[in-house]
Amino acid sequence: MIDLDANLPAELVPLSWLIGVWEGTGLISYKVGEENREYEFGQRLSFSHDGLPYLNYSSFTWLLDEKHTPLTGETGYWRLARPAEPGDRGPAMLPGEGVQPFTTTRSVETLRNNDDGFDLEVGIQHPTGVSELYLGRVKGPRIDLATDVVMRSSNAKEHSASTRIYGLVEQHLLWAWDIAALGQELRTHASGRLARVS
Repeated sequence: MIDLDANLPAELVPLSWLIGVWEGTGLISYKVGEENREYEFGQRLSFSHDGLPYLNYSSFTWLLDEKHTPLTGETGYWRLARPAEPGDRGPAMLPGEGVQPFTTTRSVETLRNNDDGFDLEVGIQHPTGVSELYLGRVKGPRIDLATDVVMRSSNAKEHSASTRIYGLVEQHLLWAWDIAALGQELRTHASGRLARVS
């Protein structure tokens, strides 16, 4: 059972099942050249909000070796995809003008797509010089995402596309991530199973 925070913005209700801190393990399996590399890893993932209509996202992973060697981190924002309204904040630190839109569950319901879910925009920043913008949907306790744009710094390794799937199954957050990188087509990269710890 999920308890909703009374201060939860209405636009976050479709994503409310993600809110919290999750921990668990997973498997990386990816072909580099002719070699298939497999590693087990640990993960701590967090979804939170600051009273604004988006989720704050962070993830930290480490190898499950003797030293628990740090692997990588990610940070970003998840929100419902919809046209900007005058009452929305931004760009930058500019406050909105007029009434803030979509502040009731009734108004958020008007954002449902033809598949009876909600469209999403997810921005994820990697410390290796890669930024991903995902488009996708949430329908109940399942999320499907695919990159619309992958930006890389001149120092980043080649990475051209990703897809991610998240689902709540028997109170565990399960996810799978496919990537097109290092000269490979889109293929299986990693998956995990996490339990809510707070």
